[in-house]
Amino acid sequence: MTPLRIALFQGPAGVPATTDASLAALDAAARRAAAAGARLLLTNELYLTGYALGAAVRERAEPADGPGARAVARIAAEHGLAIGHGYPERDGEHVFNSLQLTGPDGRHLARYRKTHLFGAYETAHFTPGDAPVVQAGLDGVRLGLLICYDVEFPEPVRAHALAGTELLLAPTALMRPYEIVPQTLVPARAWENQLYLAYVNRCGTEGEFAFAGLSCLAAPDGTVRARAGAGEDLLVADVDPALVAASRAENTYLRDRRPELYTSLV
Repeated sequence: MTPLRIALFQGPAGVPATTDASLAALDAAARRAAAAGARLLLTNELYLTGYALGAAVRERAEPADGPGARAVARIAAEHGLAIGHGYPERDGEHVFNSLQLTGPDGRHLARYRKTHLFGAYETAHFTPGDAPVVQAGLDGVRLGLLICYDVEFPEPVRAHALAGTELLLAPTALMRPYEIVPQTLVPARAWENQLYLAYVNRCGTEGEFAFAGLSCLAAPDGTVRARAGAGEDLLVADVDPALVAASRAENTYLRDRRPELYTSLV
């Protein structure tokens, strides 16, 4: 099977002045990613608006089919690559921290709402989602969707592995001093579940939050195939489904599980 080339867009730093500014930066990143042969571009958490909006997050939130999503669809179709973008989603009285995946033809593929909210800011302004496993297909690769803090729990990632996810997308807004997450935990999650994990962080400072950067693509053999620094970056790397299959054949974690012993977990 042909590898899937993915681009990880870490940036731009800081709170965007408008959603239009985010879309302009996304368009430029998509152009560069497509020129490098990428079929998928992933942004960071709450990319369209910035993370540190406070109470204004409700005003900036949009429906899943709102103007921001329609603009992303046009960018995806123009450059011929899928785009996963983070945004605050308004649904009735609720606001969710969401990730939407749009196909290279501009069509909606999947939407995920963050299930594990982190800290006082997120719990004050967002409603947690309740869909444990959301997947989509792209060029024969099974994609899974999570957001940031979700991957710090072993259960959601393991649920994706058991459901056959090969590439797990995880836009994030990880603050300092928690660099241990991209440096240690993310490669470990990829290794213990034999999947690729694309972890795309914010960078720079927004209000009281200083983001760590360090976006990465971790492979099922536990190696890191691409790594950003602390500033704006666009990483391009390949996801090889053959490596996923080989890793799952060699590393028997999933086959050797004994679920009957773990009932106390639920």
